[in-house]
Amino acid sequence: MADWFLVQVKPNGDRSAKRNLERQGFVTFQPMEKRMVARAGGIREQTRPFFSGYLFISYPGTAAPWSLVNSTYGVSRLVRFGARPAPVPCHVISELRAACDANGIVTLPPGIAAGATVEVSLGTFANLIGQVEQLSPDQRAMVLLDFMGKQTKVSLPSAHLRVIGGSVKHSGGYR
Repeated sequence: MADWFLVQVKPNGDRSAKRNLERQGFVTFQPMEKRMVARAGGIREQTRPFFSGYLFISYPGTAAPWSLVNSTYGVSRLVRFGARPAPVPCHVISELRAACDANGIVTLPPGIAAGATVEVSLGTFANLIGQVEQLSPDQRAMVLLDFMGKQTKVSLPSAHLRVIGGSVKHSGGYR
């Protein structure tokens, strides 16, 4: 199995960096997520990078042409610790790939518990932060949101929530 490395891409340079790195023989991987965003007076679902501004790369050959990476159009820099590129542990890439569906979209199990601090990722309350008060067997969570300066209880599908701030650990140990 080839080693994986991390590349920081320029703002809005994901597609061009990916395309140009693949032309040079690199294999790329960029897990995505679905988020609700406000656009043109409405709310729409958008697919965005799970790790905004970063792309994982691997080189199937024996000697990767690392000197080419930093000069690739769309790439800001190859992430390094010292003089050498820093490899990403293989188990991290394996777990990320396992968490992705066929389209490369991360579909993590919610991993939510009462007391967890969460961000609403889909729906009317997208991007709001709250605290889970209780869970129901039908995959819904009662969440206390700070909405317009007032604490409001809302029942939301657990799949629309993402744990933040290290409140609850995912089984895979990431995010």
